[in-house]
Amino acid sequence: MNAMRLLAIETSCDDTGAAVLRNGREVLSNIVSSQISIHQKYGGIVPELASRKHIESIVPIVTEALETAKVTLKEIDGIAVTQGPGLVGSLLIGLSFAKSVAFAAGLPIVGVNHIEAHLSAIFLEADPPPFPFVGLVVSGGHTSLFRMDGFGKYKRLGQTRDDAAGEAFDKVAKLLGLGYPGGPIIDELSKTGDPKAIRFPRPVLSRNSLDFSFSGLKTAVVNYVKGRPEPPGGYSEQLLKDIVSSFQEAVVDVLLRKTLQAAQHQGLKRIVLSGGVAANQRLRERMEEEASRQKLKVYLPSPSFCTDNAAMVGVVGYEYLKRGIRSPLSLNAFSNLPL
Repeated sequence: MNAMRLLAIETSCDDTGAAVLRNGREVLSNIVSSQISIHQKYGGIVPELASRKHIESIVPIVTEALETAKVTLKEIDGIAVTQGPGLVGSLLIGLSFAKSVAFAAGLPIVGVNHIEAHLSAIFLEADPPPFPFVGLVVSGGHTSLFRMDGFGKYKRLGQTRDDAAGEAFDKVAKLLGLGYPGGPIIDELSKTGDPKAIRFPRPVLSRNSLDFSFSGLKTAVVNYVKGRPEPPGGYSEQLLKDIVSSFQEAVVDVLLRKTLQAAQHQGLKRIVLSGGVAANQRLRERMEEEASRQKLKVYLPSPSFCTDNAAMVGVVGYEYLKRGIRSPLSLNAFSNLPL
């Protein structure tokens, strides 16, 4: 079989991404345009602004992806595009563009689930895991556990009942006036904080539940801050570090406990982390330490493949296109697309 060159497009939230992959594994280009500077002043993503920026960025980003990969559109064999879940306005920009290119160039197109793409990002690494494995998807919009037996073969084991972990990071950072996005800021500040300074709750729900809940933890941080009136000069730098470090430790504890519990329930020895929060250094370190104690193996994508990107979309798209799975040009975007 000749090499398949695939163009992948990702616009599920606030990052405009385009990538070119050869045979679904070799990344020829992976271009991401971030909108952080646009949304920082609001402390979170403004959907209307995100959609407008995608309109401005999609053509130059796809063009850059093709040029970086040193291929022309005539050398592309298919297109993969995120169709959900995500912000529907953002999704529609990438989807409409991808369908237009597919129609004009006579190329097959396939819609990809954003969560499946995150779970599959590990296959961009040199030593991906064999199936089956437990996959944790943890990001600003999603915190879910899956059993993955193959591409297209998933079983959801648990999900968040309220805030996603990344959303909790953003809200706590906003509460403390630390800026946006909260995850990387808290991760960095926590390195010199005391994770045991404040004992925040570890919401685990029932003993056998693999679902998550972070709203109570977020409220506990709010109550702690309100219970300590800010002094005239503001909180000391060390106190801020201790608060965010203690908060982060609580989140990591919950993610670890549920993921290891899922592996035990499923009788599996392999765990994959994915999603933007999977780039968190404390989570990565502790997951490897705890898994090692239990004789489990953890697979971690490179940080650049944890955050939203088009290369991970291309992994899934390739697997489906090579099986002859195609999407019609009536393919639509879905803000809530189950896996």
